[in-house]
Amino acid sequence: MNSYFNAGDWTIILVYLMGIIGLGLWFGKDQHNTRDYFLGSKNVPWWGIGLSIVAAETSALTIIGVPAMAYGGNIAFLQMIIGYVIARIILAIVLVPHYFKGEIYSPYQLFANTFGPAARQTAGAFFLISETLAAGVRVYVASIPVKLMLGDKLLGFGTGDPILGAILLFVVLSLLYTYVGGVKAVIWTDAVQFGLFLLGGVFALYYIPTLVDGGIGAVFSKATAAGKLHWLNATPPPGVSLAGFLLDKPFNIWMGVIGGTVLVLSSHGAEQLIVQRVLACKSVADGRKALALSAIVIFPLFFIFLLVGAMLWVFYQGHPFRIPLPETRPGSGITANDFIFPIFMMTEVPHLLKGFLIVAILSAAMSSVSSALTSLASVSTMDFVKHVLPGRSESFFLRFSKVSTIAWAVALILTAYLSRQVAFVLNAAFALRGLTSGALVGGLALAVFWKKGRSFPVITGMVASLVVMIAIQLLPRLECTKALWMRFVGAEIFWPWYTLIGAAITLLTAGLVRRVAPEPRSAASVSMPGSEMP
Repeated sequence: MNSYFNAGDWTIILVYLMGIIGLGLWFGKDQHNTRDYFLGSKNVPWWGIGLSIVAAETSALTIIGVPAMAYGGNIAFLQMIIGYVIARIILAIVLVPHYFKGEIYSPYQLFANTFGPAARQTAGAFFLISETLAAGVRVYVASIPVKLMLGDKLLGFGTGDPILGAILLFVVLSLLYTYVGGVKAVIWTDAVQFGLFLLGGVFALYYIPTLVDGGIGAVFSKATAAGKLHWLNATPPPGVSLAGFLLDKPFNIWMGVIGGTVLVLSSHGAEQLIVQRVLACKSVADGRKALALSAIVIFPLFFIFLLVGAMLWVFYQGHPFRIPLPETRPGSGITANDFIFPIFMMTEVPHLLKGFLIVAILSAAMSSVSSALTSLASVSTMDFVKHVLPGRSESFFLRFSKVSTIAWAVALILTAYLSRQVAFVLNAAFALRGLTSGALVGGLALAVFWKKGRSFPVITGMVASLVVMIAIQLLPRLECTKALWMRFVGAEIFWPWYTLIGAAITLLTAGLVRRVAPEPRSAASVSMPGSEMP
């Protein structure tokens, strides 16, 4: 066992793990059909769903990586959170009413209502692939600092490989309550886990200044002098072109307000991971309240962890690292700075409180895994299998839903484990959500605002978006095309712009295809209103 923990720390960790699994299992007693399993019987209060939305989008990598971002740079990531808030307001006003026209299990049913089953399954396939890779990578990257915290002996149980042990810990424990309790168990455990990692951040915000001479005043003074509290980039600095400033790192206000807004319009409006929670609300009003609550909470949450990173920089200017920063592989998706907050927890925080902070990391990791499992199972069951086998009983589909939850858990374990071997897979998986998010939100916009028609234009637009986004990812990095790209574009394109570019390609391509190859008059009757509702 790790020598930095005592019996009290381990007790807190074990009590948390047993308690969160017990809570999830408690909600499993009411699962009788797919409506219970994937929509929580639509009787979960909106405030629980609102907290669950924030927990679902906050992985262990966020709790570890956001402080690392401020430690290595500044708190300019706050500019992105402005867009995150704006997007939730737009979704609450414009899109939530569409989710309550009938009993909808995923946003991809809206594709079917407008364009037929082929468009629905294309969108569903985009989500299944991107979420499997993205969630698998989140598990892998989070397992690296957790391995440092919990130790090789503990996590190497039966496998001889502590990284595999950490992956199994996250996925198997999350699977236990997700399999039994469905989305209701996930929502309530998410709400508890959100409270834990928020308290962890608030404690760190209070505790770090007590370790620095001069207290909170000295911490903020030193952080300000070092530029760690700088957050607004509105104009190009000297010597940087306008294209380089707008498109490439670091974060700027235009990237946050425009790119961040469109990014969250996709993640919270067109991707099942978050939309599933809104669909579990009782009504349009509750769905709007849940999104509004998440908008209120998300800004202070990220602000807290960014300030923690800035404070850690001040602390370590006057204190040595008691554990050396590990070497990291280039392109592995994790940097040495990502270990700073875990190292601080292990070496500077008193016992018992240390156990609670480790629980905060574990809770964020398990929350993201359980959210991925239930969303993947929902789409595979309701958007694919139930469409192919419409005559089967509800008990059959409930059984299939639980089996598919296990299958997706295995897929996440395999993806996470493969990510440790091949750096390219890891990099591609990190970027894949940006590659598909534009296609999904662009397709959803067409499904909501276009009249009924063929699936061909929207599918063509989504595929074109994916191809263009792959090119945007690869061309600036390949030696044979890097010079040409920089000559004509002038900068690499940073990930906050991916969704906007992908959505624009989807909309333009679909519109062009529809104009060039208009559908026959009879094509509009391919799918009747509501005919694709499961």
